[in-house]
Amino acid sequence: MNLFVITLMILLGGSLLVLLTRNSSLATRMGTLTTLLATTLSGYLALHVLISGQSLAISLPWTVPGGEFNLLLDPLAAFFVLPISVLSLLCALYAGPYMADEGRTRYLSGHWFFFNLMVLAMLLVVTAANAVLFLAAWECMTITSFFLVAWNHQQEEVRKAAWLYMLAAHLGMMLLLALFVYSGSYSHSFNFSDFGALQQLSPASASLLYLLALFGFGVKAGLFPVHIWLPDAHPVAPSHVSALMSGVLIKTGIYGILRVLSFLPTAPAWWGWLLALLGAAGALYGISLAAQQRDIKRCLAYSTVENIGIILLGLGFGMVATAEGYPQIALLAYAGGLLHLWNHALFKGVMFLGAGAVMHATGTRDMNLMGGLLRRMPIAGLFWIGGSLAIGALPPFNGFISEWLIYISLVDAGTLLNGLNALLPLLLFGLLGIVGALALVTFSRLIGISLLGQPRSTVAEQAHEAAPLMLVSMGLLLACCLFIGLYPQGVLSLLILPLGQIAGQMVGDELTTALTPLGHGGVLLLLTVGLLSGGLLLLRRQRPEQQGATWGCGFQFPSPRIAYTGEGYSEMAFRHLLPKFMRPVVTGGKVAGLFPAPISLAQHSTDPVLYQILTPLFTAIATRCQRLRWLQQGRLPIYLLYILIASTVLMVWSLWAGSRGG
Repeated sequence: MNLFVITLMILLGGSLLVLLTRNSSLATRMGTLTTLLATTLSGYLALHVLISGQSLAISLPWTVPGGEFNLLLDPLAAFFVLPISVLSLLCALYAGPYMADEGRTRYLSGHWFFFNLMVLAMLLVVTAANAVLFLAAWECMTITSFFLVAWNHQQEEVRKAAWLYMLAAHLGMMLLLALFVYSGSYSHSFNFSDFGALQQLSPASASLLYLLALFGFGVKAGLFPVHIWLPDAHPVAPSHVSALMSGVLIKTGIYGILRVLSFLPTAPAWWGWLLALLGAAGALYGISLAAQQRDIKRCLAYSTVENIGIILLGLGFGMVATAEGYPQIALLAYAGGLLHLWNHALFKGVMFLGAGAVMHATGTRDMNLMGGLLRRMPIAGLFWIGGSLAIGALPPFNGFISEWLIYISLVDAGTLLNGLNALLPLLLFGLLGIVGALALVTFSRLIGISLLGQPRSTVAEQAHEAAPLMLVSMGLLLACCLFIGLYPQGVLSLLILPLGQIAGQMVGDELTTALTPLGHGGVLLLLTVGLLSGGLLLLRRQRPEQQGATWGCGFQFPSPRIAYTGEGYSEMAFRHLLPKFMRPVVTGGKVAGLFPAPISLAQHSTDPVLYQILTPLFTAIATRCQRLRWLQQGRLPIYLLYILIASTVLMVWSLWAGSRGG
C-alpha cells in the first residue's frame, strides 16, 4: 500500500482509537505516537519529491457524486507537506507536558482526536486533486481547528474568538464554493487535472476567479483586510495549537491561491500588484498593532498578519516581474516569498511555544506582569530571544535571508522598470524597511519587558523552567532557523522544483550560488560573536565581581511600579509613526494643579478594520435581516411549503437551461 495512504490511515485510526480511553496520560501517549509516526512518513515523502522531482499520484474509490479520491503529491504540495509534518511533530511532543496539568482535571482524548484530525485535514488539503475532496478536507480542517481554539470554552473570551473564527472561515468558504462550482461547470469535471480548460477563460472571467480565490483563501491566510479572526483566535488557543495554526494551517490559504493560479491563464500585472500591495499594507498594519499589545500571544498573532503580508508581497511582486518580462527578478521575489513561508513556520513556532512556556510558568499572558524571567527560565528565555532575532530578520538567522531576497528583487526592479512601475518597487522597499524597524521595536519590547529586569508580580517571582520536551521542541525549531541562516543555498535547493512550478520556468543553480556569500557571512558573524563573547567572559573572570543595587532613579526603595511597561517602551513609536486612527486609546483623568489628586489611566489597542469598518457593516446587515424574521414561522407545514417552492423553482430552471442547451 502507498506510504502516503498509510500516513493518512495512521492519523485517522489514531484519532478514533484515542477516543476509546478516558485516561488522559494514555491519550497523550497515543496521540503523540500517532502524530510522530504519520508526520515522519509524510515528511520523508515530501523530501523525496522535492529532491527527486517524482510526483506521487494516488486514486482511491469514492462514492461521493462528482468527487473522486484523487491525491497528488507534486513539488508544490510537497513544499507545504514538509513544514506541516515538521511543525506537527514538534507541537505534538510539546503538547504532552504543556497539557499535563490540565489532564488531571479533564479528559484529553478529545484534544488529541481533533489535533490528529486537523493534521490529517491539512495534509489532505495540500494533496487533494479533486475540488469536492479539497472542499471536504478544507471544511474538516476548519471544524477541527475550531474545536481546538475553543478548547477552554468555559471562558467567554474563548467562545467569542472561536465563533468569530468560524464565521470568517465560512464567509471564505462561500467564495470558494463559487470558485470551484464555476470552475467545475466550465471544465465539466471537478478533477484538478481537467482544470486546464480554464486557460481558455476570458480575461474578465479569469479575473473574477482570481478575486474569489484571493479573498476566499485570504480569509484563512490572514490576508489584510480579512484577517479579523486571527488576532482573537491565536491568543485563546492552547499554545501548541497557536503555533500549528500560525505556522502551517493558515499557509494552506497561500497554497490555495498558488494552486488556483496554476489553473488560470497567464496573470496580468495588476493581479500581482494587487497581491503585493495588500501584502505590504498587511505587513505594516500587522506590525503596527503588534507593537501595541501587552498580551504576548496577541502580539504574536498580529505579527503573523505582518509576516503573511511579507510572503504575499514577495509572491505578488514575482507575478508582476513575470508579467513585465523580467524572469530573474521574478525568481528572486518568488524565492523570497516561498522561503519566508518556511521561515515563518519555524520562528513563529519558536515564539508561540516560547509564549506557552512563559504562560505555563506564570499563568498570565500580560507582559506587564512578567519581568526577570530570564533568570528563572534561562533555557526557554534564550530560545525565545533567538526566535525574536529570527523574526526580526537579523543575521545569522533565517528571517534575514528570505527578506533579503525580497529586498533585492525590489531594488533590481526599481532600476530596470520605467515610470510608475519603477517607483512602486522602491516605495515597497521603503515600506518594508519601516516594517523591519517596527519589528525590531516590537520584539525588543516583548523580550525586554518579559524576560529582563525585576519581577513585576508574584507569579513572575515564582516562575520555573519549562519541561524538557517543551525545550526540545523549541530548540529544534531554533536550530532549523540557524541552519537556514548559515546554509541558505542548501535549503533553497529544495525550493527549485516548486519555484519552477510557480514561476513557469526552469530554475538553475544561479539562485543558490548567489546566496553562498550570505551563508559565509553568517558563519563569519557567528564566529565573531563567539570570539567576542569568549573574550568578554575571560576578562570578566580575571576581574573581581562586585554586586550592588541597580540605580533606582533617586528612589531608595524602587518598586516594579516605576519600571517601564510595554506601553511606555513603544509610546514614542506610536506617537510619531502611526496615524491617529491606529494609535492606542487612552482613557482616564489628567494631571492638573500643583498637588494633583490620584488618577488612573488605561490604554488599550483596538483593530480599526474590525471595530470601525466590519462591525458596523455587519451590524447594519443584521438589522436589515431582522425584517425577514416573519418568514420563520416555527411551523413545520410552512417549512415544507418553502422546500416545495424551492424544488419547483430549481426544476423549472433546470428544464429551461436544458432546453436552451439542446
